[in-house]
Amino acid sequence: MIVAALGRAAGSLLLDTSSDPDHHRSVLTFAGAPADVADAAVSVIAVAVERIDLTRHSGVHPRIGSADVVPFVPVAGITLQECGQLANETAERIWRDLRLPVYLYEAAARRPECRRLESVRKLAPAGLPPDIGDGRHPTAGACVVGARKFLIAWNINLRSTDLALAKRIASEIRESGGGLPAVKALGLPLAARGQVQVSINLVDFEITPLHSVWEAVSERCRRMGVEIAGSELIGMIPAAALEASKGHDLHWENLRPEAVLRACGR
Repeated sequence: MIVAALGRAAGSLLLDTSSDPDHHRSVLTFAGAPADVADAAVSVIAVAVERIDLTRHSGVHPRIGSADVVPFVPVAGITLQECGQLANETAERIWRDLRLPVYLYEAAARRPECRRLESVRKLAPAGLPPDIGDGRHPTAGACVVGARKFLIAWNINLRSTDLALAKRIASEIRESGGGLPAVKALGLPLAARGQVQVSINLVDFEITPLHSVWEAVSERCRRMGVEIAGSELIGMIPAAALEASKGHDLHWENLRPEAVLRACGR
């Protein structure tokens, strides 16, 4: 239903979809002219609000809404600041048309405490009011809309069921724990696979390349006596990120040519 809604939105091209039963989450990547992308986003969010009841939802990935995070990313012919403006305009539409409250983050943030997505995830359940709208939608919660550089969502799966171990590795490699710059990470269970994973958001591969993250996780796995099962991409990845780690075996489980974005600018 959600993908079909995107298909009905003229002017936007669906580039990738990714779903996972343990995360209980789907990621859609689509591109187009700014106005077309905004229209498509509102159409997709409308279906998510109608079809997904967050009060009955379960999954290991953090979320505050059925349409959880909607980032606008500059690919070509647009600046990050212009994406921030587009995000603000789209957020107003989301509230006006769908009555879904919105928090704004990264380059679209209106408050410093909401600039980082992880801060919104902590502060919103604690009572921080949304930037646009009031309270919460009764079944769809709230939406986080923003503008940011291309983020690489990347999981390193471990041959272990020790969640504490995955959480320890995640805490050591992420920037907020004194680890690698531009790295966010969580330790999550994968019941369907009988494994745990270090779930990573690499927010700037030009600062910290993929292979540096891989080596940091690998070193800790060796020290803790656990094997890496492989790594998986969620969504898409810029070709420049792969080029920056050329010659390093990242044990990809699902990397395919169509998931590689050949043009990614500011």
